[in-house]
Amino acid sequence: MTADYHLHSSFSGDSETCPETAVRTAFEKGLDLMCFTEHFDPDYPYPDVSMELDVSAYFSEMRRLQNLFGSHPEIRIGAELGIQPHLGTFLQNWLTACEADGFHFDFLIASTHIADRLDPYYPDFWHSRNTRQAVGRFLDITLENIRSFDNFDVYGHLDYIVRYAPEQERFFSYSAHAEQIDAILRLLLDKGKGIEINTGGWKAGLAEPNPCRDVLRRYRELGGEIITMGSDAHTPEYIGYRFEDAKELLRYCGFRYFTVFRERKAEFISL
Repeated sequence: MTADYHLHSSFSGDSETCPETAVRTAFEKGLDLMCFTEHFDPDYPYPDVSMELDVSAYFSEMRRLQNLFGSHPEIRIGAELGIQPHLGTFLQNWLTACEADGFHFDFLIASTHIADRLDPYYPDFWHSRNTRQAVGRFLDITLENIRSFDNFDVYGHLDYIVRYAPEQERFFSYSAHAEQIDAILRLLLDKGKGIEINTGGWKAGLAEPNPCRDVLRRYRELGGEIITMGSDAHTPEYIGYRFEDAKELLRYCGFRYFTVFRERKAEFISL
């Protein structure tokens, strides 16, 4: 089975991809299963893009596509929640309201996109700090985020920051930040949460996916089993990007299964 569990369309503020085009592309590429994970980043500090999510319109379109395509590929409905330390209660209330309105997600990614009111995607994040300091601070914020919020299934692209570092991954390694990364992974495991292998790192020109292989291997050493595969595609050509390479890397790191979710319940698929 091939299942892409991190996908964006025009329901995300940073994508212009028509959802139906994304599904047709997934069919052409032979995907069995796809889960849209549209952005919802409340209190996003950059006015040039909206990270709000029109949940009613989103579910309406997803249900239309589910009826249109059936199981070729099967479509599931998710979201990527942008976490900040002060947003835990807000996000829980938002999810409770969604469920009260009949909108039940199959899958939720929690991600760190903002650290100290700045997104590493933008150059202003890097103006007053070097790469190693910035990565360390980003990991500290990620740990705070996980402590503040429980209602998600996997944490997304743990080393997202490295995609946009001026010197790319040169100063990022598991060994350089082992204490922080172990604290993050142990807390996720204590909460029963997983991580993802995100092939968007390769798309961004890195030598490895997000997170890098040493982090993936450490997660497995600590007992981690829940791991989804996601392209983080914002345009159709990257749907399912380098998934065979991702599967090979997961096997190398000691995984025998990857994970998909339906109605927030994990299903394990043999690699």
